[in-house]
Amino acid sequence: MKIRPLLCRNSLHFLTLGLVLVLALMAAPFEAVYAKSYGGIEQQRIEKTFPNVDKVSEPQGPYKVQTLSAGEQVLGYVFQSLDVVDIPAYSGKPINTQVILDPAGVIKDAFVLEHHEPILLVGIAEEKLHEFSAKYLGIQVNQRVVVGHSSDPNAVTVDAIAGATVTAMVVNEVIMRAAHTVAVSLGLVKDNAGVAATPAKVREDVYHSADWATLLGDGSIRRLNLTRGQVDSAFKNTAAAEVEVATPEQADDSFIDLYVTHLNPPTIGRNLLGESQYRTLMSELKPGEQAIAVLGSGSYSFKGSGYVRGGIFDRVQLRQFGDSISFRDMDFQRLDDVYAQGMPAFDEMAIFIVRASHRFDPGAAWSLELLVRRQTGPVSGVFSSFELAYQLPEAYLDRPAPSAEQLAAIEEANRPLWLNIWYQKSVQVGVLAAALLLLTAILFLQDTLAQRPRLLHWVRRGYLSFTVLFIGGYALGQLSVVNVLTFVHALFENFRWELFLTDPVIFMLWVFTAGSILLWGRGVFCGWLCPFGALQELINELARKLKVPQYELPFAVHERLWALKYIILLVLFGLSLESMATAERFAEVEPFKTAITLRFDRQWWFVLYAAGLLVVNLFTRKVYCRYICPLGAALAIPSKFRLFDWLKRRQECGNPCQLCAKECEIQAIHPDGHINANECHYCLDCQMTWHNENKCPPLINKRKKRNKAAPAPAQLIPVVQVAPGE
Repeated sequence: MKIRPLLCRNSLHFLTLGLVLVLALMAAPFEAVYAKSYGGIEQQRIEKTFPNVDKVSEPQGPYKVQTLSAGEQVLGYVFQSLDVVDIPAYSGKPINTQVILDPAGVIKDAFVLEHHEPILLVGIAEEKLHEFSAKYLGIQVNQRVVVGHSSDPNAVTVDAIAGATVTAMVVNEVIMRAAHTVAVSLGLVKDNAGVAATPAKVREDVYHSADWATLLGDGSIRRLNLTRGQVDSAFKNTAAAEVEVATPEQADDSFIDLYVTHLNPPTIGRNLLGESQYRTLMSELKPGEQAIAVLGSGSYSFKGSGYVRGGIFDRVQLRQFGDSISFRDMDFQRLDDVYAQGMPAFDEMAIFIVRASHRFDPGAAWSLELLVRRQTGPVSGVFSSFELAYQLPEAYLDRPAPSAEQLAAIEEANRPLWLNIWYQKSVQVGVLAAALLLLTAILFLQDTLAQRPRLLHWVRRGYLSFTVLFIGGYALGQLSVVNVLTFVHALFENFRWELFLTDPVIFMLWVFTAGSILLWGRGVFCGWLCPFGALQELINELARKLKVPQYELPFAVHERLWALKYIILLVLFGLSLESMATAERFAEVEPFKTAITLRFDRQWWFVLYAAGLLVVNLFTRKVYCRYICPLGAALAIPSKFRLFDWLKRRQECGNPCQLCAKECEIQAIHPDGHINANECHYCLDCQMTWHNENKCPPLINKRKKRNKAAPAPAQLIPVVQVAPGE
C-alpha cells in the first residue's frame, strides 16, 4: 500500500472546475413548492366528495382551512398539506396534497396536487400515486396507518407503490400528520397519538382564595368580547350581509361580552359561587358530570328569547374532539348569586351541566361555540359561529400516568418520519450493515485473499449475486446520478438531513461509497455495490463460460470514449440548474430504474434500451459502465482525492510486461502499466496475478534467475571402511 498526497497536481484542475460549477449553481434559480391554486382541480375534488356543497369559506387560521357547507350544515373542511407540514420527499421537495375531512375527523378525500418525485415523473404511472392516496378514504385521523405490513393489530395497513416505497411512506406521513394536526386544531379529535387517553380528573384538594382578576388572569375564566362591527364582518359575502348592519357610529358598540369557566375545581367554584352554593351544586352532580358557567352582557343574549321548555339552547354549545354538546332545559340552572370580589355585573348568567354520557374530558381543550343567526326570510336565516376556547389550568387536574401502549404510541408519533422508516426497514438495515462490514473486511484483507484466487473468485461471485438479488432486487438500493444532483442542489438550497435519511438503504450505500472513495476510489462501488454493474458482470461471466466471443476496442479509441460519460454528467448538471424535473427525465440515460427498480415493467422503449445494453455486455464487458454511466463519472471526480494506492504494481509492469493490461476486462490498465483509478472497478484480478508466482512474468523470471544462480550440489564421495589389519 502506497500513501498518496491528498492533493495531486491534477487535483487543481478539478478544484477549478468545481469552483466554476459552484458559482454557476449559486447563481441558478431553484424551484420550490408552495400551496397555491392548481387550475380548478381542488374544486373538482370538493364537488366529487360533497356534491351538495354550496359554500366554500375563505381560508382561515394558521393552516388556511376552508369550511365546506350546505346551507346551515357544515359538511367538512379542506386544506392543502403544504400549509400544515413541510416534509421533504425523495426529490428533496415536499409533496402537496389536498385533504378533505368531515366533522368527525374522517378523511373523505386525499389527492396529490404536486410532487417532484423522479420515479413518478418518468417511470411509474401517475395513476399509481392517485390510487395510493385514494386508499385513505374513510380513515380516521387518529388511527395509525402503516405502509406495508405491521405487527400492530390496531394499525391500518396500506400497500406501498411498487418501486416507490419511500415516496409512499412520505405521502402517508404527509396525509396523516397534516390531517391529524388540522383535526386537533379544529377540535375534531383528541391529540392522543391515536390511543385513547384516560380522561383527567379534577382535583378536589386544591383550593386557594382568589378574586375575579386573579381567576381571569390565570386562565380559569376565559373571555370573548365581540363588537357589532366584528359580527357584521362575519356575515360579509352571505345572504345576510345587509341584515341588521351597524352604522359606522355603532361599529364599536358591544355585541356581547361573554365569559366562560369550569366550576368543578374548588378554587374556581367556591370563589365564584360561595361555599354553600358550591357544595349544593357538587352534591347534585353525578359521577363524571361537569358544571360550566356562562356569563354575558351586551345587546345579544346567549340564552335567546326563543327558548321554550323542553327545547334546546340554540345559541350556545360545547365542542370537544369534534363532538358537539348541546344543552336542554334539564341541563340548565339559573345563576343569581355570585361572590367573587371585583366581578363585573352581567345581564345574564347560567350554569350548564355536561352529562357523563358525553364522555367529556376535563383535562382536554374544549370550546364554547356562540351561534349568531340573522333572518333572511320568513323561515330562512344564516348562521355565523364564534368560538371561545377553554383549557382548564393544569394545577387543577390529576392526570393518570399513561399506559405502556400510550407511551409507545406517543413515542412513535413524536419520532421523525425518517426514524420510523428506519424502524420499519430494520431487517434491510441489519443485513446491509453486515454486508458492508464483510466488504470492508474483504478490502482490507485483499492481499491475503488475492493469494488464494479460487477463494476470491467465489467470494466475489457470491457478493455480486447478493448485490443483484438483495441490494437491487429486494431493497431497491440502486444509487443514481439523480441522487448526486439532488445532494448538490440541497447544499445550496435548503439542506436537511432528513431528506437523505428517508431511504436507509440508499443513505447507507452513499455513506459507505463516500468513505470508500477516499480510501480506494470509485471502483469499490462500481465493482461491488452497483446492482446494474453486478448484473452486467455476472451475465458477461456466464457468456464467457458459454464461449461467447469477446470483443475489445483498440486502447486509443477506448481511452477517448471514457470522456463520453463526463460529457453526459455535465449536460445533466447543466439541465438541473434550469429544472431538476428536466434533468431527471434526461437521467433516463441510466437504465437503473428500468432494470433494477421497476424490473423491466415499463414502456417498451425503456425496456429495449436496458435490454440492449445487457445484450452488448454479452460481447464486451460492462460497456455502459465504461463509456456512458454519469454516476460513475460523478464518483470518479472525487476519486482524485483518494488517500491510498492499495493496488500493487512492479517496475516491470507495462515495460515489458503487458499481462495485466491484456487481462483487465474493462481496460483500466494503461499500456505503460499504471492503473487508472478513475476507471478501475476494483475486481482485484490484477492483484491475483501480481501474487501468482506461476503466472506473473516478473515473478517467473525472478524464480528462474534464482534457480540459475544457485550453485550445483556437491557430489558425494563414498567412504570405504577398511578393517584393521587389512
